[in-house]
Amino acid sequence: MNKKQAKERIEELRKQTEYYAGKYYDEDKPEISDFEYDMLMVELRNLEKEYPEFKSKDSLTQKVGGHVKEGFKKVTHEVPLQSLQDVFSLEEVEEFDERMQKQAKENNIENIKYVVETKIDGLSAALEYQNGEFVRGATRGNGLVGEDVTENLKTVKTIPMQIPDKIDITVRGEVFISKKDFEEMNQERQENEEELFANARNAAAGSLRQLDSTITQKRPLDIYIFNVQKIEGKNFNSHFEELEYLEKQGFNVNPVRIPCNNIEEVKEAIKKIGEMRESLTYGIDGAVVKIDNLKFREILGSTVKVPRWAVAYKYPPEKKETTVENIICQVGRTGVITPMAILKPVSVAGSTISKTTLHNEDFIKEKDIKIGDTVVIQKAGDVIPEIVEVVKEKRTGKEKEFTMPRVCPVCGAEAVREEGESAVRCTGIECPAKLFRNLVHFVSREAMNIDGLGENIINQLLEKKLIQNIADIYTLKFEDIASLKKNGKKFAQNLIEAIEKSKSNDLYRLITALGIRHVGGKASKILAKKYKSLDNLQKAEQSELQEINDIGEIMANSIVEFFSQEQTKDLIERLKIAGVNTKEAEEEILDNRFEGKTFVLTGTLTDFTRKEAEDLIEKHGGKISSSVSKKTDYVLAGEEAGSKLTKARDLEINIISEEEFKNLIK
Repeated sequence: MNKKQAKERIEELRKQTEYYAGKYYDEDKPEISDFEYDMLMVELRNLEKEYPEFKSKDSLTQKVGGHVKEGFKKVTHEVPLQSLQDVFSLEEVEEFDERMQKQAKENNIENIKYVVETKIDGLSAALEYQNGEFVRGATRGNGLVGEDVTENLKTVKTIPMQIPDKIDITVRGEVFISKKDFEEMNQERQENEEELFANARNAAAGSLRQLDSTITQKRPLDIYIFNVQKIEGKNFNSHFEELEYLEKQGFNVNPVRIPCNNIEEVKEAIKKIGEMRESLTYGIDGAVVKIDNLKFREILGSTVKVPRWAVAYKYPPEKKETTVENIICQVGRTGVITPMAILKPVSVAGSTISKTTLHNEDFIKEKDIKIGDTVVIQKAGDVIPEIVEVVKEKRTGKEKEFTMPRVCPVCGAEAVREEGESAVRCTGIECPAKLFRNLVHFVSREAMNIDGLGENIINQLLEKKLIQNIADIYTLKFEDIASLKKNGKKFAQNLIEAIEKSKSNDLYRLITALGIRHVGGKASKILAKKYKSLDNLQKAEQSELQEINDIGEIMANSIVEFFSQEQTKDLIERLKIAGVNTKEAEEEILDNRFEGKTFVLTGTLTDFTRKEAEDLIEKHGGKISSSVSKKTDYVLAGEEAGSKLTKARDLEINIISEEEFKNLIK
């Protein structure tokens, strides 16, 4: 490689590492594995060493990645929160020891001792105490300036708000989420069709860096303290002694800290941590080797980015071959059908892997995975097992293609994949796998509006088998509901009344409550107005539905599919028997003065509620739209009208005040 090529490659690597570091540190959404990022950094560091004329203070080899997130107050660290120099072999650990021995000899330091600790995979934070009281907490940020996350850190149960010694002290720790809690979080997110966290580290970082501390409080964050940054009125000779002191003060100190008298013991400690890696309740991404003597640390000092007295040994990701014995499908709470590979059990990084998600049929096609294939698996972020590639040269011809099911494996309803989506979904409204989510939607404020029937009560009703489908809501007895709460008679009476009241809801509410894909409140009103009853809507054909304004091809197809299901027909019949209204009330038409006119409402009205104004417009033959376009005839603007008003002015739409509206309907 000549100088020109070296310069170009260095510039390319700097752009890549800046981009990936931004995704990792700032957005908490990594796009490549830690190992791949580390290899880019190693290449960049080696090139800068070989061509020092191209070194730059802006390179990530010279600074810590990460920036302060907008919305957080900045905190300048009195003692910088530095990064660590990574090493990837025991030979490099020996070279580190050689440098330490040389420096010790030059400074008359005898008997170098080390402490080897687990490198916890989380987000670094500094905790500041004044007179023994926790006063401030901050993220590492770029090492010099971090984010004030005091309120969020107060939600972490293992952080003491007071310590016994009334001293001023700043400690550094790693905020993390345990393996078990992380798996449960991702399982719940998968069932709710939310984006999965890439790994436990980013889940912890994203949780700690929430602008709303009530969100952080719901996340299972923990912390291990691993260093004293600054302390007033106390003197320690060794790092190990510091950690023991912190433990006595009530701090949750890193539990794996191995004192070592020489480099051979250091290497054994690294191997030991590697072996126990999988049995640890928390994730690690290496082992940290530190000089124990604090005075020697002061002599050694630091570079701009890293201390000279420590290195981080990074374990390589372990990959293993195994066989895909079968592919089965699981149904999530929203009806998404997810393929799962059943693997011949294999030990990876210390744990036995026997299955892994295949995400969707596009993933299976992209990787070209077949039943019977030999595949390479690894644990992403050392937690989630994943198939990396298929070993195609080991195919025998007996492998079988997998196709996604056409019916739900749980309830037998039709399974569909809609255009533009990667997921295949169960269409059955009474599928047991998605019953909880369907119930929550059915009773919600926008749908049947059954006040008091929240998620917690629904969970209890399901657990006690008091309801097994949506229609069972209308067969609940007073004593069933009263048994859910201590002294629950008043609650039961209110809920029974709310359920009874919901039977007489407008038809559009019932259509909304059925949860037809793509059909929201606005479309439900259009359908109720057009068809007048659920019976008529059930008989509607796709071509007929598509002719209705605001009902497109996708929505029309979804409506027809929904009402063709036996589960839907069965549910509607039972709702009728329970006395639930399935017909549109006779609409009171005052006159047709607004016929053919479309209104958009924005801002706060003083003499009408939004619904009252909409009803008046419709009773005079007008239409309501939620967005401003060239087809809009009037924008009724109340107080604090926002972007819709601005757009109306830009399009020169007729804007009317509440007073002008009153004059129009006189």
